[in-house]
Amino acid sequence: MASSSDSWMREFSEASRLADDISAMIAERGSFPPSGSDTQRHTSAIRRKITILATRLDSLENLLSKLPKLQPISDKELHKKQDMLSNLRSKSKQMASTLNMSNFANREDLLGQSKKAADEINRIAGLDNHGVVGLQRQIMREQDDGLEKLEETVLSTKHIALAVNEELDLHTRLIDNLDQHVEVTDSRLQRMQKRLAILNKRTKGGCSCMCLLLSVVAIVILAAIVWALIKYL
Repeated sequence: MASSSDSWMREFSEASRLADDISAMIAERGSFPPSGSDTQRHTSAIRRKITILATRLDSLENLLSKLPKLQPISDKELHKKQDMLSNLRSKSKQMASTLNMSNFANREDLLGQSKKAADEINRIAGLDNHGVVGLQRQIMREQDDGLEKLEETVLSTKHIALAVNEELDLHTRLIDNLDQHVEVTDSRLQRMQKRLAILNKRTKGGCSCMCLLLSVVAIVILAAIVWALIKYL
């Protein structure tokens, strides 16, 4: 019959392999485009595996705290297992930080929820392997629901942005048309001003000639009257 220590080591080995898979997926993410559905699915898969890894680490920590009560174990072996678990948790936090999962203990911040690490341990306390798997599936479903809500929010924001963009395009076209009408009106006004200036000059010139002509006629008439007076008086 396998001892509790052997069972702990088997679960730790599975968690280590899962951490290696996550590391490989993070390295593979560099081959994906910066955005797109494939990139989102790949990132979501990494996040789910990180969550599963966190659950397994919590389970290992819980089992390790109960291990001295289940079987005799030396302090040296217990400290060794604690160091192994601490190193793997540090690696997990580093991978989570790579995906901007800044607080790995509060990994459910992805869904807008915040819980302490002690609460996570209480969730898996007393669960067997089947129960832990069920909890992992529940967490994955919760994350899928959260991602679906996030996708709906993003799509709604996208539609609003498109509508605003269309409205801005319409206003831009209206302003351009107004500018064109203003330019045409200004050009016509300048032409009319030039024509009025020319007409004004011509009118002034014509008035001067007429006045001169009338003056000459008046002088001639006056001279004729004076000559007639001198002749008949």
